[in-house]
Amino acid sequence: MSAESPQWVFIEAVQQRNGTFGAVCREHEISRQTGYKWWRRFQQEGQLGLKERSRRPHRLGRSWPSWFRTAVAQMRRVQPGWGAKKLRWLLRQHWPRRVWPDVRTLERWAPRQAGRIRRPGPKLPALTRTLARRANDVWTIDFKGWFRTGDGSRIDPLTVRDLYSRQVLLVRHVPAASDAAVRRVLIGLFRRCGLPRVIRVDNGAPFGGCGALGLSTLSVWWLRLGIQVEYIRPAHPQDNGAHEQMHRVLKAETAAPPAATAAAQHRRFQRWRRIYNHSRPHEALGLQVPAAYYRCSARQYPQHLAAWRYRRNDPVYRVNHEGRINWQGRSRFIGRAFAIERIAVRERLTHHEVYLGPHLIGELHPNDPGGLRPARRTKTKP
Repeated sequence: MSAESPQWVFIEAVQQRNGTFGAVCREHEISRQTGYKWWRRFQQEGQLGLKERSRRPHRLGRSWPSWFRTAVAQMRRVQPGWGAKKLRWLLRQHWPRRVWPDVRTLERWAPRQAGRIRRPGPKLPALTRTLARRANDVWTIDFKGWFRTGDGSRIDPLTVRDLYSRQVLLVRHVPAASDAAVRRVLIGLFRRCGLPRVIRVDNGAPFGGCGALGLSTLSVWWLRLGIQVEYIRPAHPQDNGAHEQMHRVLKAETAAPPAATAAAQHRRFQRWRRIYNHSRPHEALGLQVPAAYYRCSARQYPQHLAAWRYRRNDPVYRVNHEGRINWQGRSRFIGRAFAIERIAVRERLTHHEVYLGPHLIGELHPNDPGGLRPARRTKTKP
């Protein structure tokens, strides 16, 4: 330690000081915290304690012998469901004289496995949001937040809107937000207005599911009708911002306060929809009304759904009501969203790809008894 170093000059000043410790720190232009640190090191280690020390973070996990990691891995196999705290307690019971790493280090060495490891399926390119250039290019569908009428009846309004023309195609209370209830309402709408090219929805039920591609039974039905399904990003309602803005207008003009009965509320919805479509001008339309831009779709709702078409040599399987198929002598889970659908299993070099019509929904591996490894898309591009 050089006699001219600022640490040693400060220590000499402290030993010879006439004023307070803080005054000496201010004189040498250092904080009281730094001054006390230098003084404490000098008292404990003498002049050697004043040497500059490395500021690099200590990574003690790298210095543990490999035997420790082996023991942790063995204990993890014995108790795969235990957390790191319990695992550390168990290790100390077996080797009480050993000094074991902390809980975070053990968790990093051998993270807890909740059951069998699910290997990821194929990653598909992100969906890009379709730009609506004409009527029926994109329909947006959502449930407005529920509320109660004056007599206590619960109202769950399902709303459908054409993105290009801003035409509100449907505002109707659906008693149960289920696949069957929504499907019945949409069949009537499809017969009246035809089919859109794209439907944009959020990821919640009944529109989305937790299986392959986030599909649900309802969205698989849309695919059967030849409608492309676009999901917004989870927890990003701004991706469907125009629909959310329409919901704010709907609530302010029909449900603040609500009607006295469910029937009266339904009449309010229909009156509001007529005014919104035929009388209310929109700035985005050059102060024109939505009805001036909307025309029904030329794609009619089919009387019978066409079967999926596959390559001639592709093995085709029927998914049962539990979402399973019998493949290579074993029951494999595909997903409840695909119940009663016909899927194709296409052989590749190391695995088999599973298709629902033209849509790749996942992979099957002969050595993996768990079933389908679902295909997932990367984050939706706005």
